[in-house]
Amino acid sequence: MKQSLPNWRSLMFVPAAREKFIAKAHERGADAIILDLEDSISPPEKPAARAALEGAIPRVSQNGADVVVRTNRELEWTVLDIAAAVRPGVRALICTKIMGPEHVRLLAELIDAAEARQGMQPGSTGMILLVEDAAAVLRAKDIASAHPRVIGMGVGAEDLATDMGIEPSPDALEFPKRLGLLSAKAAGILAMGFIGTVAGLTDLEGYRANLRRSRRLGFDCTTCIHPMHVPIINEEYGVSPEAVARAQRMVAAFDEALAQGLGAVTFEGQMIDIPVVQRARQLIARARA
Repeated sequence: MKQSLPNWRSLMFVPAAREKFIAKAHERGADAIILDLEDSISPPEKPAARAALEGAIPRVSQNGADVVVRTNRELEWTVLDIAAAVRPGVRALICTKIMGPEHVRLLAELIDAAEARQGMQPGSTGMILLVEDAAAVLRAKDIASAHPRVIGMGVGAEDLATDMGIEPSPDALEFPKRLGLLSAKAAGILAMGFIGTVAGLTDLEGYRANLRRSRRLGFDCTTCIHPMHVPIINEEYGVSPEAVARAQRMVAAFDEALAQGLGAVTFEGQMIDIPVVQRARQLIARARA
């Protein structure tokens, strides 16, 4: 059975083995906290990070944030990560450096087994997929639709840039990011990320501008590595009260026009019809969620 999609805006990374970050994660306002077992954890620390998950999950979620765990790509570590991370209270796993749909299905089998060991409802753990090299980006459509557990997909900017031998500038990332976006939308899952990279974002106004443009392109939510980015993401990927009020007026005007036998109507200087009003209804539903 296909997973239902969460209504996320912001997902903040927290190293699973860093007490000072775990302690305040629930105060940051992120919709989801990502307990990281991958890049922020050195190889010698990985066993301790896995062991820390059980205690960290209820702490980072105490204000209502969903909990996500990012796993390692190396197969021997992936097996251990999934065994430690699949447990009640974890909404999804971020599966890194996905190679193709077969890779997704292999990881889904490991999650099946881990859920069974935990006595969990089958299928309750979602999968978020990261495609992080050129070959995987070109298989993004098949990857996104590879398994019912998949709830979201993003293109990993830093690893992709390394694979391609380029700097991760917005211009260089534009095509692969938009290809990932289209693939996610076609599969009916969350399109995660923005046109840019999470590294080195000290220009907050430039960051906001990138998010605003990316939201207009169709990205649904994105990750961050610093708490100062969370409120900016929530503003730009959220729904403003003004936009909701206008959407509600639009729907009311259109419904009134339909009652009079009209299929299109002028609303506040704009010609609106069924597709335009459907987007307004989607915006209202997102705000309610």
